[in-house]
Amino acid sequence: MNLLDAPLSHIKGVGPKSAEQLSAAGLRTVRDLILFLPRKHEDFSSVQPIAHIKPGNVSVRGSFSDISTKRVRRGMSVTQAVLSDGSAKVPVVWFNQSYRAAQLESGKDFLVSGEFGLQRQRYQIVNPSVELAKDIAVSGGRIVPVYPAIKGLKSQLVRKILIELRPAIMGLAETLPDAVIAREGLMSRADAILAMHFPESNEQLERARDRLGFEEVFALMVASLLNRQDNASLESHTITFNPHEAKAFVAALPFSLTDAQRIAAWESIQSLEKGEPMNRMLQGDVGSGKTVVAGLVAYIAAKAGFQTAIMAPTELLATQHAMTLSRLLEPFGLHVGLLIGSLSTKQRKPLVEAVANGQCDIVIGTHALFQDKVSFHKLGFVVIDEQHRFGVEQRQKLLAKGHKMPHLLAMTATPIPRSLQLTVYGELDISILNQKPVARKDIETHIISPNSRDAMYDAIEVQLAMGRQAYVICPRIEAGDDEQASVEEEQKRLQRSVFKHRRIGLLHGKLSAEAKDDVMRRFASGDLDILVSTTVVEVGVDVPNATAIIIEGADRFGLAQLHQLRGRVGRSELQSYCYLVPSTSLKPSERLRELERSNDGFYLAERDLEIRGPGEIYGRAQSGALNLAIANIADTKLLKRAQTAAAHWLDSGGDLLQYEQLKIEVDRYRRLTTLN
Repeated sequence: MNLLDAPLSHIKGVGPKSAEQLSAAGLRTVRDLILFLPRKHEDFSSVQPIAHIKPGNVSVRGSFSDISTKRVRRGMSVTQAVLSDGSAKVPVVWFNQSYRAAQLESGKDFLVSGEFGLQRQRYQIVNPSVELAKDIAVSGGRIVPVYPAIKGLKSQLVRKILIELRPAIMGLAETLPDAVIAREGLMSRADAILAMHFPESNEQLERARDRLGFEEVFALMVASLLNRQDNASLESHTITFNPHEAKAFVAALPFSLTDAQRIAAWESIQSLEKGEPMNRMLQGDVGSGKTVVAGLVAYIAAKAGFQTAIMAPTELLATQHAMTLSRLLEPFGLHVGLLIGSLSTKQRKPLVEAVANGQCDIVIGTHALFQDKVSFHKLGFVVIDEQHRFGVEQRQKLLAKGHKMPHLLAMTATPIPRSLQLTVYGELDISILNQKPVARKDIETHIISPNSRDAMYDAIEVQLAMGRQAYVICPRIEAGDDEQASVEEEQKRLQRSVFKHRRIGLLHGKLSAEAKDDVMRRFASGDLDILVSTTVVEVGVDVPNATAIIIEGADRFGLAQLHQLRGRVGRSELQSYCYLVPSTSLKPSERLRELERSNDGFYLAERDLEIRGPGEIYGRAQSGALNLAIANIADTKLLKRAQTAAAHWLDSGGDLLQYEQLKIEVDRYRRLTTLN
């Protein structure tokens, strides 16, 4: 057996208990552990006496005393201790890390690394990492790897076992082509992995990160370039543009298009005339009018004799699209159909027949669109709303319903930073709607301390008294151990003691599809005053009469998700309000302050990328979709370098079949994109 594939239980020093801990963290073979990279490194190469430390990041060594933990308010604990080394003493504090009290055994020697500064009118070290000095055996200075604490896995155990596995690391196969390694001056993969686990200097560690980060982004770039090549080789219908018909459509609109809408529509219309299929993503900030752009392009396609299919992630959103597009398109003699799962057989049969014989020009629906029984007369254009919510197989089934590859417009309400456009969506053409309709007002956003809800509730009541509606968003469905109110508890509390005379609905992911649609229809029709919900309302719910939203536990969400939630209001000319209520009354995070300052989704997406990484683009398990452990996706120089290297390698006849692991990663990234 190859040592890399050997079970960890066969390794010296790994007993049954350790093997169980490792397995719980998903680490079962030698290869698993070797590729389990540190989440960070603590630099203990310059440990200072406490008496000499200055504000900033510090590393010190000493023992703890006066250890205590107390709950200071709902959902918040504070652990405090005093660290001394003979030269001086310094207070140390951890927030919501109550396990520290058991870790800090009095009298033992610890290494501590963290931020030293003025907090609450005194100098202290806040939320530092802590290691027993004997566990890392510092001698003459050392950089210590810290591993993800999955299922309570301790870094000390990982380090101990890896010492036994150093020879196996050198047996790792290379994943980058030799020509690319030589051209870029990169260290070998084995050397880079070894340096990540056993760094000898910061310089060596940076070279290792550069190598591994480049490897990750190189795979993305190869996937992107191959997708673009494949798309260019496909044949599609040529849909001719008639400028007089387009002008008639725009003139009949009950509102003026923004410049961004005009540009996006024109870019799409031009793509329809090419012989290869359009593969375009339409990014539109919340409330920017993506549906109208899609409607205009569908109108052009219909006038040229081609059908359009528009797929939405929920029946409610599909119904809203159908209502909007029927108003815009049916005056021109076009037939708009709605095909959703809740239709009866009697309702479905004539619509399916109309789609098959070409009498239905635009059909809007959910997964029902790509059922085998649904066939199209002449499908030329496909729109997929919130495309990341559909699987590759589902998208392919819909695209396969055209006699030739249909033109594709994938819409998303998540503004995507330019750096991510270059990587994940590098093979797509991008159109951006970064303007709101003229009559729309910016949403007023306020951070509210959890101890100061009364004034917020009074403001909400003013809106309700005017006939408006409100959302209340909670981060969890059921009660947990952190005292954060669940959506069910919050609905009961508001009904019982805050808004007794108001009609309050409840919405969360564990409800059946029918129950969810029912409560949303009741809210959309005005039968409910307040909707208490989890984030299931994040995308696509359009209730223009809703003018206020409360987001409880706002510090638990990323910027992009908070912006999406805020976008549930502000969908008419009425002034709207967003209230962000953090879990604690501590100083608000920079993330919340950014949201309070800006309504610009594209700016916030860039900031979210800096703060949290690439996660939000994919919606769920998002950063896992990109699988980037090392690379900084906001590093545009790295992206350009990898893109150039990937193009050069492919142009020179590079063969993926020679690099098994690289091919696996490239194939996976290709499947994440729209046409593959």
